[in-house]
Amino acid sequence: MENDNLIVGLDIGTTKICAIIGRKNEFGKLEVMGMGKAVSDGVDRGIVTNIEKTVHAIQKAVEDCANMAEVDIGDVIVGIAGQHIQSKIMHGSIMRAPTEEEITVEDVRRLSSDMHNIVVPPGNSIIHVMPQDYTVDYEGGIKDPVGMAGTRLEADFHIITAQTTAIHNINKCVRKANLESKQLILEPLASSLSVLSDEEKEAGVCLVDIGGGTTDIAIFYENIIRHTAVIPLGGNIITSDIKEGCMLMQNQAETLKTRFGKAIAEEANPNEIVSIPGLRNRPPKEISIRNLAAIIQARMDEIIEIVQNEIMQSGYYKKLAGGIVLTGGGSQLQCISQLFEYMTGLDTRIGYPNEHLGKSVIEDVKSPMYATSVGLVLAGFKALDDREEKYRRRVANAGAPIPKIMVKREAIATNFFKSITERLKTIISDDIGEEY
Repeated sequence: MENDNLIVGLDIGTTKICAIIGRKNEFGKLEVMGMGKAVSDGVDRGIVTNIEKTVHAIQKAVEDCANMAEVDIGDVIVGIAGQHIQSKIMHGSIMRAPTEEEITVEDVRRLSSDMHNIVVPPGNSIIHVMPQDYTVDYEGGIKDPVGMAGTRLEADFHIITAQTTAIHNINKCVRKANLESKQLILEPLASSLSVLSDEEKEAGVCLVDIGGGTTDIAIFYENIIRHTAVIPLGGNIITSDIKEGCMLMQNQAETLKTRFGKAIAEEANPNEIVSIPGLRNRPPKEISIRNLAAIIQARMDEIIEIVQNEIMQSGYYKKLAGGIVLTGGGSQLQCISQLFEYMTGLDTRIGYPNEHLGKSVIEDVKSPMYATSVGLVLAGFKALDDREEKYRRRVANAGAPIPKIMVKREAIATNFFKSITERLKTIISDDIGEEY
């Protein structure tokens, strides 16, 4: 099996570390060749807190993934999240020589590269620079300025920064696991590739990825990402609430949440009781499903209020025709979409990474829990497609140097056809001479 056509996504989360390897089929769909996962004990709210435990979990997940796909894995696309993630809008501009006729791809790339040199708060590093709208000679609202005439090129950029030490710790864990990080991607951006459609991004949509330690938010409008945020609350805080409220062990609280939990207390049957085995020489403990739902709803109300506040601060609340799309492990909680609709007033659906998936022997990968992992693989293929597009533009651009291998192939073809033509002329002249 050729490794060149395979891409591996590595999701380093709070509850699990997941590795997925996939390739594109003839229809452009993603075929998952292997998947591996391990319990994440060394990560808390997206930040690595124990190097050795994280390295061991990465090695186990990647090894299981490689064995299933029967390939060797060396390069991975890594996701990053955590409450240290920050975003802001910055303005940049460049001046072009008046003699230059039109704006080129190199001009746009130079403008984006300049934004990587802006001053950020100490201890932070830029991980993404994403253009919003361009302005050419004070004419705004331009989506793609390439080919236009103008001397002053400006743009607003969505800048996403992360804590430098958090980036270094993630890269260190990947290197110690004998892997190489080819790209570092913000996890909500990866999730958006797997669960959002182009129509939703055009109409306006808010992606809410509820993970174990954090809840990630990404708002899209007119196919452009407009706002990102990370809330340091997720599914683990709900489990802790159940543990303290019902006086249970951590694993018992997690099982209760996933099997019997509801996000709306009124939807739970008040007469339904669950019996939990007691500790040593103690009788079983009975838990009311209605009380369990009340504990869950109290914390979910808080999370949804923070999400709604982020949407309001972004200024796009009234522009989200696509509403809200929930994904991540926390989105599998019963009645959660109804609670989001009730509290925010926006249409809500659960996002499954099915649209971009082809045939796969692994059914688990279609769960919202693996939306980020699938999105990381799709992000790797998207980067390949972008590089190919830039290469084609450069070759098609007037005056661009043609690669030597192309010149050589053209010379070989010219000489071949030239020799064939000379031989045909000789044969024809001989035939004519004999006839006449």
